[in-house]
Amino acid sequence: MTARERRPGHDAHGLRFVLVAARFNEAYVRRLVDAAREVLGRGGASESDLEVWWVPGSFELPLACKWAAESGRFDAVLAFGVLIRGETEHFRLVAEATAHGLVRVALDSSVPVLNGVLAVHDADQAAARTGGPLGNRGAEVAMAALQMAGLARERSRP
Repeated sequence: MTARERRPGHDAHGLRFVLVAARFNEAYVRRLVDAAREVLGRGGASESDLEVWWVPGSFELPLACKWAAESGRFDAVLAFGVLIRGETEHFRLVAEATAHGLVRVALDSSVPVLNGVLAVHDADQAAARTGGPLGNRGAEVAMAALQMAGLARERSRP
């Protein structure tokens, strides 16, 4: 017996995306957003298929993503933030709360919600993961969003 496989590609035609971005550490977050927009555009998303919503910080991402998912206007929600360790563990607490909140939004709404929040120890790590030698996490999140939105679209087909 052969199993039926669904393996969505990277086709954004006819799909709508919202990128919810934290303004805290905005220089790095902007690099994530720009890379995501580029990947979504290469996949076929037009500028009218994309929205960017800015929120104060990463802690506010889950609520704004919930609003986006509940609107019914988007096929996927991408969340972006950069948390850089300071003198305390506050960055880790915010990262964990944000991750839990984003998962909850996805599970409660059945809309793909992708986590593009980086929790790093220093500015060098932030730079390396937002377009440096380790690539750009924003591009990776956008690729995952294309696949999840495509899978969501296909799941309703027989």
